Amino acid sequence: MISPEARAERDRLFAARKPENRPLEQSRREWEAEAGLAPLPADVQISDAQAGGVACEWVEMPFAVSDRVFLFFHGGGYRAGSPRTHRLLAANLAQETQMRVLLPDYRLAPEAPFPAGVKDALLVYQWLINQGFGQDRIVVGGDSAGGGLVLSMLLALKAAGAPQPHAAVLLAPWTDLTVSSPSYETLREHDPIITRENLREAGLMYAGRRDPADPLLSPLFAELGGLPPMLIHAGGDEVMLDDSRLFAERAESAGVPVAFKVFEGMWHVFHASGVHIPESRQAISEIGEFVRGLYPA
Repeated sequence: MISPEARAERDRLFAARKPENRPLEQSRREWEAEAGLAPLPADVQISDAQAGGVACEWVEMPFAVSDRVFLFFHGGGYRAGSPRTHRLLAANLAQETQMRVLLPDYRLAPEAPFPAGVKDALLVYQWLINQGFGQDRIVVGGDSAGGGLVLSMLLALKAAGAPQPHAAVLLAPWTDLTVSSPSYETLREHDPIITRENLREAGLMYAGRRDPADPLLSPLFAELGGLPPMLIHAGGDEVMLDDSRLFAERAESAGVPVAFKVFEGMWHVFHASGVHIPESRQAISEIGEFVRGLYPA
């Protein structure tokens, strides 16, 4: 059973579904406008930054530990979303993790297909290192495509023999651009947000001339040994559930420490719905516990 608040939000999401064939620019504007209506915590501080040439936003709450940073990449199918669409989620994560959150405004498809986003991610990560943040003081995270981008960045760092961040937090990461797993069909009628067809279109747009099955695009098919510890959350009613489930299984088999949890009855990145929903509040609290546990007093 899900909470009454979650049930009401789920019903709202089903009722608010928009035609998938509307122009991309319109979709982007609508998301930005809707996100702008969400009230933020009164004590949140938001400031601009340039990180290795990539525009970013710092999202900070009082009492954050100044020498630790949560580098978080927004979702949106690699073709939408921005720091502005993710301010509320970032503020809630900052509150619970007690870390400064850095939101990169990485380049999007189709204007800038793969590997532009990965290059931007690496530039921001290296900028943090250059600013004096040791890799053990950096936690990386992302939701949906942002989670996939995190994994692509980690794989690129691994291939280069570069230092990995301390840990990763992945919220329903998109790990398979071929959209081939069973849950895309078995949960089709339960998901109020994502469809296989829309995601396949986004994946092809992002991949450009590359094969969507390329492991750097679809980390599900990569050699995963040597990646840092991970916390992975997924909703039990999202079509992308197997992207998280199968990735978690393969990462664990490769020796990666993985904490994986499915929140039954919940939708894609339900964490972003706000702490007025008990399940979202619980999930964000668990992220805070995981991250704080990385730095015992």
